[in-house]
Amino acid sequence: MKRIVVTGASGFIGCHALSRLLERGYEVHAVARRVGAPAANVHWHAANLLDRQQASALVDAVRPTHLLHFAWYGEHGKFWAAPQNLDWVGASIHLLEAFTHAGGQRFVGVGSCAEYDWTKGHCRENETPLVPGTLYGTCKDLFRRYLEARALTSGLSWAWGRVFHLHGPAEHPARLVAAVIEALARDQPAACTSGEQVRDFMHVADAADAFVALLDSPVHGAVNIASGHPVAVKDLVTQIADLMQKRPLLRLGALPDRAGDPAVLTAEVRRLTQEVGWPLQHDLTSRLKDTLAWWRDRRSAPAP
Repeated sequence: MKRIVVTGASGFIGCHALSRLLERGYEVHAVARRVGAPAANVHWHAANLLDRQQASALVDAVRPTHLLHFAWYGEHGKFWAAPQNLDWVGASIHLLEAFTHAGGQRFVGVGSCAEYDWTKGHCRENETPLVPGTLYGTCKDLFRRYLEARALTSGLSWAWGRVFHLHGPAEHPARLVAAVIEALARDQPAACTSGEQVRDFMHVADAADAFVALLDSPVHGAVNIASGHPVAVKDLVTQIADLMQKRPLLRLGALPDRAGDPAVLTAEVRRLTQEVGWPLQHDLTSRLKDTLAWWRDRRSAPAP
């Protein structure tokens, strides 16, 4: 029996991974500070992984064969420079050590495009320099380096998924896609930058599915988690406005472009598609429609 611990299981990506793991035959143990909604065949555990005693007790009780580590500090607007990133490096190292000592077989960590040198534009796992420009990216890369070194001495199987730009249900309302949808849904102007920046946007459910495929594969090392279909931000937000029939409310250029924002930040996805064997099955338009449907349902739901 493949028994997995999923940290951050109630989070933006983690909540979408649980059903996919069940479909692949895993005994799923979901971990969060507050347990998520009850789900058939998912074992929920309330634990604060920053508390090392709780983390050790969790691993000792479950004895997982696999671990998918989504948990990290992620408060919007603060996580880039937050000192809590350092706390999560220590907590992640402790969790990894507990997992290894308990006989764990495969550990998959969640990294970020923030680990790369953004001046290079198009990011390739084994070619683009790792020159993080933020504390968040530095700490993610630091734990990845520890994981790689530890695997060499222990024989642990490991992989590291670097996430690019996501959208989807429950996205923070201040993030790009959610902010545009919220403004237009209220018939208010959606102020944006020039939108000339080119990015890779992926639906969060597709990202979760890609992580599960990576976990269930023999692939080692870093793998970009992205769609492989770059799009200019102006084209993305225009498509949202058109789908909502609100293009007159879109205000491209109303906000200044952020200083230091790279013109291009995209992902090479050959490792994901060819080595992991994960195919992107949904295009951007269909996934934006899914996201819009969720936001419509959320706005029409009666207040609790």
